[in-house]
Amino acid sequence: MSLFTLTLSIKSLINRWVTVSLTIATLAFSTALLLGVERIRVEAKAAFADTISGIDTIVGARSGSVQLLLYSVFRIGNATNNISWESYQDISQHPSVAWTVPISLGDSHRGFRVMGTTTEYFQRYRFGRRRTLDFSDGKPFDDLFDAVLGADVARDLGYELGDPIVVAHGIGSAELAKHDDKPFRVVGILAKTGTPVDRTVHVSLEAITAIHVDWRSGARIPGQSVSADAVRKMDLTPETVTAVLIGLNSRLGLFTFQRFINEYREEPLLAILPGVALQELWGLLGTAESALSMISSFVLFTGLLGMVTMLLAGLNERRREMAILRSVGARPHTILGLFVAESLVITVAAAIAGLALVYGLLAGLQPVIDAHWGLFVPIRPPSDRDLTILILITASGVIAGLCPALVAYHRSLTDGMTIRT
Repeated sequence: MSLFTLTLSIKSLINRWVTVSLTIATLAFSTALLLGVERIRVEAKAAFADTISGIDTIVGARSGSVQLLLYSVFRIGNATNNISWESYQDISQHPSVAWTVPISLGDSHRGFRVMGTTTEYFQRYRFGRRRTLDFSDGKPFDDLFDAVLGADVARDLGYELGDPIVVAHGIGSAELAKHDDKPFRVVGILAKTGTPVDRTVHVSLEAITAIHVDWRSGARIPGQSVSADAVRKMDLTPETVTAVLIGLNSRLGLFTFQRFINEYREEPLLAILPGVALQELWGLLGTAESALSMISSFVLFTGLLGMVTMLLAGLNERRREMAILRSVGARPHTILGLFVAESLVITVAAAIAGLALVYGLLAGLQPVIDAHWGLFVPIRPPSDRDLTILILITASGVIAGLCPALVAYHRSLTDGMTIRT
């Protein structure tokens, strides 16, 4: 393809700018959809993988490995059962165990999950590439009714240090059963992590026990009411915990410890490896990923089909143009190259516009996606996969343009200067 042919094709496209612009816009939206789905898929996987690191195993009540991972790490769903405190102590004293962080779930605050844990959670929890939790303001809890907020909780609800909060029994935004007789006080706000930690209210295990001392089966015991001052004098050792995050002395004993938990005789327990469970989760979601990619590909195919239709529809109007080119010495292969060049220019322009559209939408919708779905999609340069997709789109556009190019080539061999009336 010569520079003359490319220049001629651009001038021809400019002369038909209305239909060409619509075709480019269609292809650009198709390209943006394909790139956007791919970007969300990759970043969602990265966000899930970066949610937790440095934890060798997670122990919970026997259920499914994916279910245990979802409720203990991602705060999705509920546990089928809890772990008794006696079993937790027994597990924490196992020779292979270096440290343990128990967690207790089941309460909420204005739609955000409340998690009971120990102060060691702020030291042991790792995310991303073993990054530690940092405080943007305040400190860890040290009083019974202290609370530490994730970054999103503080931002969305407008909390500051010293503000009171009331925890509700159960999960959800209705909050019909509140522990309003035992309010908490915000003493710390964690820095943004891009993980479910941002959407969690952290309190002590003893606090979870304290707010439930006069509750049974999800409701307050009639005729009983223990004040916040009175509860401080009680033994607040938890009876159960929801799950335990565990670090081992050596990963060489990981499978031995996992077998010990899975065969634990005191109660049915399950130990999972976070990385393995995460791969299992992505295996379950693989069908949905493939479906999204297939839909995006069909949309792109529709856009390419529209480009071919536009070029074919304009052939009759351009027969005189092609004949004039032939009369001034243009060869049939020049006509062929002209249509291929037009397809190339259209797809390249659409690919660039689609890429720009993705970044424009990402810049505008990044806070919305983060706030509503808890997924932080960073603005990064195009990846190798993105560039591969753009190259494939351009190649597909050129191949699709061969159809009208061949038709124009054959017509140029027979058409003359006759004006049809």
